[in-house]
Amino acid sequence: MSSAMFRSFSVFNYRVWFIGALVSNVGAWMQATALSWVVLTELTDNDAGAMGVTMALQFAPPLLLVGVTGLVADRFDRRRLLMVTQSVLLLLGAAIGVLILLGVMTLPLMYAFALALGVVAAFDNPARQAFVSDLVARENASNAVALNAASFNGARMIGPAVAGIVIVAVGTGWVFLVNAVTFLAMIVALGMIRVDELIPRAKASRAARLADGFRYVARRPDLMVAFGMVFLLGAFGMNFPIFASTMALEFGQEADGYGLLSSILAIGSLAGALLAARRDRAQIRYVIVGTGLFAVAALVSAFMPTYWLYAATLMFTGFAVVTTLTTANGYVQTTTDPTLRGRVLALYMAILMGGTPVGAPIVGWVAAQFGPRAAILLGAVAAFVAFGIGFGWLLLSGRLHRHGSRRFALTLDETRPIRIVTPEEFSDEVAATTPIALPGEGARGARGA
Repeated sequence: MSSAMFRSFSVFNYRVWFIGALVSNVGAWMQATALSWVVLTELTDNDAGAMGVTMALQFAPPLLLVGVTGLVADRFDRRRLLMVTQSVLLLLGAAIGVLILLGVMTLPLMYAFALALGVVAAFDNPARQAFVSDLVARENASNAVALNAASFNGARMIGPAVAGIVIVAVGTGWVFLVNAVTFLAMIVALGMIRVDELIPRAKASRAARLADGFRYVARRPDLMVAFGMVFLLGAFGMNFPIFASTMALEFGQEADGYGLLSSILAIGSLAGALLAARRDRAQIRYVIVGTGLFAVAALVSAFMPTYWLYAATLMFTGFAVVTTLTTANGYVQTTTDPTLRGRVLALYMAILMGGTPVGAPIVGWVAAQFGPRAAILLGAVAAFVAFGIGFGWLLLSGRLHRHGSRRFALTLDETRPIRIVTPEEFSDEVAATTPIALPGEGARGARGA
């Protein structure tokens, strides 16, 4: 099973990418931890509302620029595009660190940097997500996405804890400078990738329109449901910097205690990502189950009376949210028309990250007015609503029904394997996706559940 779990590592380009991404992700998590802490404790007097605004400014650009960024990811060389975005993110991180060390950073200035980080990330995210499909063959795409999530959450175990220690020892400014250095790993990895071994991809025609991605998703009820669930989680349930930092303060912890909470969350997240990597393909049923688990875990965590009990529940929260998001990402990548993949992924990332500008200020205000536990409960309620949307769709679509022979049992129809289209049938692309008809549904096409 372990060989199946790590099958994408057999590809040289993916190995290089994975190592570079892991180092860069450690730095990114260090910076995310330091950014939240400096806004909450140095630039304001424990103002969770200001922290919500900072998060909103970072995550608004992917939503506002979704059409442009998706088209850029489809039209241009993704490797070169990523080298540009990673270089700009390096410079922004270094600038923030220098200004903090000089003692001239202010809250409005930090807002401006948060917005700049969001604009660059709006172009970086869809290109980075779609680039995975350029590194590995179509049949390994879901595995590669899951391993990417493992890298992301493995770094999440290390980054916040290290950031907390560095903040306590030498101050927040140095965390941003360390993050700037880690971007070099990704830039070097992109330079080492063997261009001639990249998977040929379908090129978007010059006549391709921004609205094509929206129309494609509108014709896919399964994607509409997945996007709706992801939006609710992103908007209200995944504001972990607000939840963890305010809970750390409630339990009398310093920056290292806050960083440790983020690392503990990542333990469950890493387990969820590795489990997703073992599955042959991403199925939407796991998105729905993961959302339900997240709702329950968040509800329980809101009532934990001590720091360590709260920390323990975060492992289950991390497991659930990564199971949901990794599966949703893999499902989108492996069931989307290759010529539209960049635009659809940009829309997916915009919905996931773009929910934050809607929810983070609300969650931050609730935390400031009523305490962090009320904010966590708000996230749990949103997750229960998301689960209801997904489960309701399963019922209405006819996939879930009573078992034929067992009185109180339910059964979920299995989908047929996704058909892989050979390069001869579809230009040089390794695969394309066609509607999958469910057993007994005849001409009514459906996607993998």
